[in-house]
Amino acid sequence: MNTSQDATVATEAAARLAAQTVGPVLLPGDDGYDAECASYNLAVPQRPALVVGAAGVADVQAAVRFAAEQGLPVAMLATGHSALSSAGALMINTRRMNTVTINPEALTARVDAGVSWQQVVEAAGKYGLAPLSGAAPTVGVVGYTLGGGLGPIGRTFGFAADHVRRIELVTADGQLRVATAADEPDLFWAVRGGKGNFGVVTALEFNLFPVSHIYGGGLFFAGDRAAEVLNAWGRWTAGVPDELTSSIALLQLPPVPEVPEPLRGRMVVHVRIAYVGPAEEGERLTAPLRAIAPALIDSVTEMPYTAVGSIHADPPTPIPIVDGSALLREFTPELVDAIVAQAGPEAGSPLAIFELRHLGGAFDRRPEPGNAVDLQGAAFTCYAVGIGGPDEAPAIQAHLTRVFQAIRPWSTGRRFVNFLTATDTTPEAVAEAYLPETYRRLTAIKGSYDPTNMFRATPAIPPA
Repeated sequence: MNTSQDATVATEAAARLAAQTVGPVLLPGDDGYDAECASYNLAVPQRPALVVGAAGVADVQAAVRFAAEQGLPVAMLATGHSALSSAGALMINTRRMNTVTINPEALTARVDAGVSWQQVVEAAGKYGLAPLSGAAPTVGVVGYTLGGGLGPIGRTFGFAADHVRRIELVTADGQLRVATAADEPDLFWAVRGGKGNFGVVTALEFNLFPVSHIYGGGLFFAGDRAAEVLNAWGRWTAGVPDELTSSIALLQLPPVPEVPEPLRGRMVVHVRIAYVGPAEEGERLTAPLRAIAPALIDSVTEMPYTAVGSIHADPPTPIPIVDGSALLREFTPELVDAIVAQAGPEAGSPLAIFELRHLGGAFDRRPEPGNAVDLQGAAFTCYAVGIGGPDEAPAIQAHLTRVFQAIRPWSTGRRFVNFLTATDTTPEAVAEAYLPETYRRLTAIKGSYDPTNMFRATPAIPPA
């Protein structure tokens, strides 16, 4: 707002909304505003026009109706791992909505909008059950699942979105709707894969699996063996069963005490393993990887599923992330040469992580009823991250552009919606996350439920 009169109107309007909510309603400059808007990715500052700390569904409904009245877009925030800019939007922070309910007989969990995966992993683990959680336990359940959800045991069971049974969400008209396979089936299809384009999800119910332990962990090799390890891992993935999910990453680790001494301040190759089955069979399957070269650290062993976050060991505290991604149709020696040239030990790369995840298995078996998630033709994901503030971001982004240009010959030309970044906000970039017929159906459903495109502070799908 540019004039004092406008500021007064904004303050009075915010006060009217605050009278309708239990949680706080904060404008820029208010005490608590910065804390309410804080997110995991520090490279994308969150400066909404107004933030509502929703304490429950009624607060969400009041906020959405207010946004419609004021003509504001709506942004959602739980953990902010993949948050886009919220400038000019009304932000709804759902962190106070954090109840987890496990039904061990039905093998389901019900979670509120602000729940993180570690909460579910721990609650389900008490019953010997596991969710299809993300690699990072601090990631929010809802945002991860709405974008598909590609986790450490996904080749065995599929995407997290495949196993959602019930979605409760507030749509642009302020109504609380329940979407299932039987009720609001178009909405149920679209939300599972369409991210936050169709409303504010206030609760999810999804399947759990009788997995109490896995054979998992990481093998760390010296960075100068990058080409050798990458090629061996690529050949190895061609013969592994669906019960084994793996990924590989080139890591440039800082010289800090939190990093184990053998890895500190150097480039390493990190092979991540998660096998759903007996430890003895997991050990046999992993033996070819252990034979590649001497490992700096070998943490692969039988573990409770509650420790699954230790496999990737992502940073738990907020950091400034500049990232990029692609989907790859195949893995070849020539691809390895391109990766090592751009991100290997001699490349002078500013990237902290260059990661490949093995797809296939249950990821290729689409569920009934279907959803909007489909990585058809992709055998691997590629994701790269640089860590740096505003001064470093341009150099990191320029290098990311060179990396993905170098590996373009192996790309499917499509993207995974959960790996879209703060720079992938054009309609053309978002459309790359979907098959053409899927995208057309999403725009049609968007037109039915959000014709004014209120929910556009997400990888935005325009209404038809």
